[in-house]
Amino acid sequence: MNYGVPDDYEKLDRLGVSVKGAIVIARYGGSWRGIKPKVAAEHGAVGCIIYSDPRDDGYFKDEVFPEGPMRNKNGVQRGSVMDMPVHPGDPLTPGIGSVPGAKRLDLKDAKTITKIPVLPISYGDAQPLLSAIKGSMAPEAWRGALALPYHVGPGPAKVHLIVKSNWDTKRLYDVIVKIPGSSYPDEWIVRGNHHDAWVNGAEDPIAGAVAELEEARSLAELLKQGWKPKRTIIYGLWDGEEPGLLGSTEWAETHADELREHDAVYINTDGNGRGFLGMGGSHTLEKFINGIAKDIQDPEKKISVWQRARANDIVESKSDDDRKEIRQRADARIFALGSGSDYTVFIDHLGIASLSLGYGGEDDGGIYHSIYDDFYWYTHFSDTDFNYGRALSQTVGTAVMRLADADVLPYDFEAFADTIHKYSDELQKLLKQKQDEITEQNKELQDGDLVANADPKKRYVPPVFEEVPPHLNFAPLLNASDSLTRSAEHYQKALEAATKNGGLTLGQASIQSLNAKLIQSERKLASADGLPGRPWFKHMIYAPGFYTGYGVKTIPGVREAIEQKKWKEAEQQIAIVGTILQDESVLIDAAAAELERHQ
Repeated sequence: MNYGVPDDYEKLDRLGVSVKGAIVIARYGGSWRGIKPKVAAEHGAVGCIIYSDPRDDGYFKDEVFPEGPMRNKNGVQRGSVMDMPVHPGDPLTPGIGSVPGAKRLDLKDAKTITKIPVLPISYGDAQPLLSAIKGSMAPEAWRGALALPYHVGPGPAKVHLIVKSNWDTKRLYDVIVKIPGSSYPDEWIVRGNHHDAWVNGAEDPIAGAVAELEEARSLAELLKQGWKPKRTIIYGLWDGEEPGLLGSTEWAETHADELREHDAVYINTDGNGRGFLGMGGSHTLEKFINGIAKDIQDPEKKISVWQRARANDIVESKSDDDRKEIRQRADARIFALGSGSDYTVFIDHLGIASLSLGYGGEDDGGIYHSIYDDFYWYTHFSDTDFNYGRALSQTVGTAVMRLADADVLPYDFEAFADTIHKYSDELQKLLKQKQDEITEQNKELQDGDLVANADPKKRYVPPVFEEVPPHLNFAPLLNASDSLTRSAEHYQKALEAATKNGGLTLGQASIQSLNAKLIQSERKLASADGLPGRPWFKHMIYAPGFYTGYGVKTIPGVREAIEQKKWKEAEQQIAIVGTILQDESVLIDAAAAELERHQ
C-alpha cells in the first residue's frame, strides 16, 4: 500500500479498500518508519510489515552490494518504530531522566510504544507476499520495481505475523568529557555524536563518531600546549540513539536545569559520507556556520565547502527564483531541524540553539541500518580515503573553538527574522491552498450531484460538502515578524558600532551580562505548555511533524492545525507564536541596549 502515510489511506478509502483487521505491507520511504504502524493502527490494522523496494534503494538505482552500493535482495532496514513525534527517549520516563529511582510508567501507559506488531523485511522476502495480494491494481505511483503486478488487496492470502519483544531494562553508557572554560566557565558549548549502531554502523554512526574523537584528540593536544578555551566545552558520545534517542535525551533531561542555564549551543553530527556539507539548525546560527563553511577547503575540489554546497544547491534548485536567491544571498539558507538524531532534546525540548552538520550526497547507497553498512562498503563506495571524515573534524572542530573563544556569542538575528518572514508567507499560502482545494472538491460534488440525481425516479441523496477553511487572523504573527525584523536590525547596528574599531569596549562583566541575554534568545522560542497533544515538544518554531517523524514542520502549531483542518486551534496557535516572537524581540532589543550603554 505504497508508503503507508495518511494520504495513502485516503486513496484506499476512495478505492473502497479497508485495512481494518488486516496486516498492511508498506515500503520504506515517504516518512519516518515509525509513522507507518502508527497510521495503520489508527485505521484499524492489526499488524504492519515494512519492506525496502528496489525502486527506492535497490537495483532500480544502481548495482547492488557487493558489486555496487545499493541494497540487495537480502538487505533489511532495522530501526525504531517508537512514536517519537510524541516524545523521544525512554518510553517510561517522559520528561525526566531515566536514572535509578526515577518514577516509571507502566508499559501499558507508555504512549510511544507502537500499538500493533511491526516487522521489517527485505524485498526478497516481500516478493512472495506482494505476489499473493490481489484486488485492483495499485495506482501507478504506488508501484515499485519488483517483477510483479502491484495490487492493493485485501488478501486473499493470509500472513502469520509473530513478533517477540524483550522488555528488559538495560544500562546505557554515555561518554562525557568536560574542558573547563577559563573566562566564561558557566557558558557551555556542547558537541555530540552517538556511538551505538544497528549491526556494524560504519557510515551511521562510526563515520561521525571518529570525527568527533579526532576533534577531541586535537583539543587535547592544544591543551598540552597551554591553550584554554574561554567557555566550557563538553563532548558527549551518546548511547542508545538508534532505539529512540535514549542516551542524549535521558542525559539532557537529567541535567535539564543546568543545560537551560548554561548551554549556549549544541552541535550534532551523526553519520558521514562523501560530498557536500549539509548545514541545519537554529537560524540564529545561520550566519555563523556559513562563515565556518567558507573557511573549510573541500578535499576533492580544493574550493571552500561553502562554494561547493552552493553550486550543488543551484543545480538542484527547482525554479529560476530559487536559483536567483541562492546566487544573490550572502549566506546559504540552512535547513530547519525536525528530529531523527541527538539534537532533538536540546533544541525541541530545552530550547538550546543547535546545529547538525555532515557531508554526503555523492555516496548514495542502500545499506542504511543493515548488516552491509560495514568497513568494506564504506571504503569502496563512500568516503573511500576518509577525506570527508577529516573535513568533518575540521568543520565541527573549528565551530567549537570559535564558539568557545568568541567574546560575544555569534548569534545573528537578521537571518532568523528573514526566516520567520518566509515561514509566515508559507502559512498564508498553505491556508489559501486548502481553501482552493476544498472549494474545488465541493464544486465537483455539486456538479456530480446534478448528474447523479437527474432521474426523478431515484431517491435523492444529497452530497456531503466539506467546510471551506475560514479566514484566519494572521495579524499577531505578521506584526511579531515585523517587530522581530526591527529588533534584529537594532541589534546588528549596535554590534557593528561596538566592534567598529576591531574590538569590544565592554568589560568582562558586561560581556557576561550580554551573553546571558543572548543564551536566552532560543529559550524564548519555547513554550512551557508545548505543542498541542505533545507537550514534550516545546519549541514553537521547529518540531518534527506528527505524521512525518523526521521531517520538520516549521511554526508547527499553526502549520499542522491548518493541515489537519483544526481552524480554531490554528488561530490560537497564531496568537501564541505571535506572543513568543514579540517576547523574543524585547530580549533582542535588551541585548542591543546592553551594547549601546558602553559606546
